[in-house]
Amino acid sequence: MGRIRRGLALPLALLAAAATGPCAAAETLADAWRLALTNDKALAAAGSEVEGARAAERAARSARWPSLDATGGYTRLDSSPALEVATPGGPVFRSGPIFRDDQFVSGGVQLKLPLYTGGQVAADVDAAHHALLGASEEQEAASSGLKLAVAEAYVSVLRTRRALAAAQSSLESLSAHAGDVQHMVERELVARADLLAARVALANAEQQRVRAANEHEIALAVYNRRLGEPLGRSAELDERISADVALAAMPLEALVARALDARSELKALVARADSLASQSHAEAAHALPQVALIGAYTHLDNQILDRQDFSSVGIGFTWNLFDGGRARQRAAALRSAGRAAQERLEDLRASIELEVRQAWLDVHEAQARVRASAEAVAQAEENLRSSRELYGVGLATNTQVLDAVSLEVNAVSNRDNASLDESLALLRLSYAVGAL
Repeated sequence: MGRIRRGLALPLALLAAAATGPCAAAETLADAWRLALTNDKALAAAGSEVEGARAAERAARSARWPSLDATGGYTRLDSSPALEVATPGGPVFRSGPIFRDDQFVSGGVQLKLPLYTGGQVAADVDAAHHALLGASEEQEAASSGLKLAVAEAYVSVLRTRRALAAAQSSLESLSAHAGDVQHMVERELVARADLLAARVALANAEQQRVRAANEHEIALAVYNRRLGEPLGRSAELDERISADVALAAMPLEALVARALDARSELKALVARADSLASQSHAEAAHALPQVALIGAYTHLDNQILDRQDFSSVGIGFTWNLFDGGRARQRAAALRSAGRAAQERLEDLRASIELEVRQAWLDVHEAQARVRASAEAVAQAEENLRSSRELYGVGLATNTQVLDAVSLEVNAVSNRDNASLDESLALLRLSYAVGAL
């Protein structure tokens, strides 16, 4: 039986050291977040969308400033016209060709300052500003979502690593037990059926170890993918996961209120609805009069007029009296899109409230499981110790020992899973309330 104890001692000690002992080179969850936020392409795309929205806002604001246009051209005619003036006395005055050699060059500069646009410029600026706010909030939401996804992958690696350690521990324990049964069979102390059962259990344990090793490699590849690192990178993760335990102690109603006030997804959708409303006002303004102050300088090559350069200043007025209903219909379409955004906003609020409630309940469930599993592990260890001693003196069966090994492995796995589930539930609660 000493060989069984030695077989269990080493892997269990390694598992305990991994679970409690700090490692100087271990990669923490904060390290993982930094890598992911630096390398994630979707987050980089969200940042580019923010820059695009910021440029669009600057463009909308620039419509308030004067615009300066320069024009120029060269024209050749088949025959240059002449100036002909009829006088009351009858003779007709006819000049020579207006343009020399049937060709002329013209050019000009026009300065235009909008005085009244029916509110179009102000509405465009407001729409662009809310679009920028929405893009910024969507970037924050993408960052929080990425951090949660990385945390889930991080916990998955820890979970599979603990499962692999438990599978290895079970394998070594059963291997030692099979060796003890072999010696007892050789001395004809137990039936050969005990040895067969021990070897079958050992083979099953080997399969569990292989499966656990494969799941750990897959989890590590998924984790590296989230971080933008090579999939085959080996990483030693810190078992300690920093989470805000105080959130779980807050009343559920307070957490829901905090989430509805802080979640970036809600703010982004509100900004989108406001932007659509402003766009609708801008479209409706196309049907109103447009007034602008215009200053111009014009050059026209000619042989008749007393000069070739002209300056002017005036007020321009345009009013599109009929456009087939295009502006009105575009404004109606944008109003409908704004109403749709408001409906989605109400649905999102309900979803977030459910998300907060579920995460809060998961935290309390995991905490209860942690307390229960700690007691179960102690009882399973005592059961295994007792079963081995009884089997060594012929007062217990081989099946009892195998069951005791299985019970202890399950108890340890349940304890580890409960601890990781608590950390993950706390992180999900932080995300749900907008604090991640």
